Amino acid sequence: MLNLAAPLALAELGWMAMGVVDTVMAGRLGAAAVGAGSLGNIMFYPIAALGVGVLLSLDTYVAQAFGAKNLQECRHWLVNGTWLALGMSPVLGAAIWGTVPLLRMAGTNPHVMAQLVPFLKAFTWSLAPLLLFTAFRRYAQAVGIVKPVAFALVSANVVNLVGDWVLMYGHWGVRPMGLEGSGWSTTFARAYMAVVLLGSILWESLRTSNLLIDISWRPDFSQIRHLVKLGLPAGGQFAFEGAVFGVVAVLVARLDEASLAAHSIAVLVISATYMVPVGISSAAAVRVGHAIGRRDAEGASAAGWAALLLSVIFMGAAGLSFWMAPRAIMRIFIGDAAVVGIGAVLLRIAAFLELFDGVQVVATGALRGLGDTRTSMFAHFVGYWIIGLPVAYILCFPRGWGAAGIWIGLCAALIPIGSGLVLVWSSRSADLK
Repeated sequence: MLNLAAPLALAELGWMAMGVVDTVMAGRLGAAAVGAGSLGNIMFYPIAALGVGVLLSLDTYVAQAFGAKNLQECRHWLVNGTWLALGMSPVLGAAIWGTVPLLRMAGTNPHVMAQLVPFLKAFTWSLAPLLLFTAFRRYAQAVGIVKPVAFALVSANVVNLVGDWVLMYGHWGVRPMGLEGSGWSTTFARAYMAVVLLGSILWESLRTSNLLIDISWRPDFSQIRHLVKLGLPAGGQFAFEGAVFGVVAVLVARLDEASLAAHSIAVLVISATYMVPVGISSAAAVRVGHAIGRRDAEGASAAGWAALLLSVIFMGAAGLSFWMAPRAIMRIFIGDAAVVGIGAVLLRIAAFLELFDGVQVVATGALRGLGDTRTSMFAHFVGYWIIGLPVAYILCFPRGWGAAGIWIGLCAALIPIGSGLVLVWSSRSADLK
């Protein structure tokens, strides 16, 4: 489990680093550019996450086919996952672009809109390579091709950094494009990721004499329907989570500047630690799927519990560091005493949610390996929207607890989500035996 999870966790950290690089590079363009970039990401990712979530169904089908040693079936799932990614791209892209009139109607700052529109136009072109990369990645990690996944994501940060430097600020004879250049740079970086991973898959097929050109590349609509049916709840879960953090950002934006800054830094910190269990979750889906494919109930159960143990160890250590040294962590990012003070409180609250945040995402991956995506979607909807957000709002505003009240609301959501999903996994893994 560790051998599979480590490169996937590294890949997730590389994924997160790309957004950090874009934000830092946009900082020199001024507050309007940073705000436009942030707003563009908020418009893009909940819609894109729906497509990414649907393609997570490849984890289940490819891993189970690979566990059953049916390589021909694995490749058929890759082909139809590729067709599905291509088919979703224009539909989701149109939905992203359709948010622009809504932002105008909402009265978004004209200076922000002036930079947002060209940025989002360029950024939307990155959707197709993103979904193709997702399809290639789910296939690759399910059949044991994991190091190229990590390499593609980590090296893409170099491509993106150089692209930002050239396109945003005008180097090597290119006219400066400002924030729009960041959107094109991300598009090129994601295209690079897709090409690298496709090349790795083709090389592996050549090495093992399982050539992809030896199978039909016509779409199989029956398989595509299976992918959508299993993947749509996962996409819904992603959308629920993304929308919650969007609402939380809006709530915090109503507070003072120090609270907003502290919240932003704290979110960045917990997001970095969260990437590790996300990688473990992908490994859990693959390992459980392999065991199910070879009809090994004991192996499936052991894989899920091993992944949960790794998550508990890592996130427990992260939570302990948040509790013991919150001010030191905040001072890495900012020296403002007011921001550090508020942020220290938020990180101590986060110490309680770390463990549950880790186990919920890993249990989600283990259940996905079994072919269950609906349970996680339901748990996240109830946890975040029925419990967490109301508690966050009441504690923040009527009770006057500010940002701390919002983070306690997040705890109130994640504790039952994490606990509930572990209990469901325990029941399902026991039933396997």
